[in-house]
Parts: sequence; C-alpha cells; structure tokens
Amino acid sequence: MNSIFLMTPESVCVTQADGKDHILRRLGELFAEAYALDGSMVLEHLEERENLGSTGFGRGVAIPHARMPGLKRPVAALLKLERPVDFAAADGLPVDLVFGLLSPANSGATHLHALAAISRLVRDEGVHDALSDATNGEALYSVLTNATDRDAA
Repeated sequence: MNSIFLMTPESVCVTQADGKDHILRRLGELFAEAYALDGSMVLEHLEERENLGSTGFGRGVAIPHARMPGLKRPVAALLKLERPVDFAAADGLPVDLVFGLLSPANSGATHLHALAAISRLVRDEGVHDALSDATNGEALYSVLTNATDRDAA
C-alpha cells in the first residue's frame, strides 16, 4: 500500500469516541489488534507525545504519533469518528479523522517521512472528502489504498 508505513484493513475502523483520551485508548486497542502490539504501551507512548502538544492537524484531522521500541517499520491506523470530537487542534475545529502513527524508536527521518506522507494524504481534497464520505472500515481502507497506489504510480 505505502512503502513508508504499513497499514492493514484491520487497522482501519469507524468508531465512536467521547474525547481525546477515549480516542487515544481506542487507537491503542486498534494497534494492538492490527499489529499484535501491547495496547497499553502504545497508549503510554501516544499520551506522552500528546502531552507535548496537540497532534490536532486541522481540517478535522488529528495525527497522534509516537516512536516506540520493538517496531521494525512505521505502522499506521485510522479511526473515523461517528461524531467530531474536540482534540485541541490548531484551527480549533473538532476532529473526525484520526490517523495514528507508530515508528521504531530510532527512526528519526523515517518517522518524519511517514508523518509527511499522512499529511499529504489528508491535505488532498479528493482523499479528504472520500474519507469523510466513507461509512465503514472497508470503504476507508479502499480510499487509502487507491490514494497511495495513485501517488506511487
């Protein structure tokens, strides 16, 4: 799908959340399910990063991310929220698309490249609209697969 980070159909879902803490917990669970990671360790790393400042990207998107020991390459997950939630984003808008990104502990440039790739994806109007219109995880994954395949071509 994307050579910079791994994303699987199991790492994408539509869910409900009632706040930033709930979103981060749900991301931890999703990473645990999709990549056989320790969900509480994922949550700890995401919260640690979030405490430095909100990863609310703007335009209804948040990109919680962290570096974590034990990973071989960056892995990503996507939550589409049924209702937008305040995430203290820079533009003040609530978020309904949350991309989680975990990278190996020592992956300086690789982590930044993966963040930039996600950022480019969500800045693309067509991709952003298609993700917003998707009604389930399968549709979300299809949008992401088509977008990254198109960019790779």
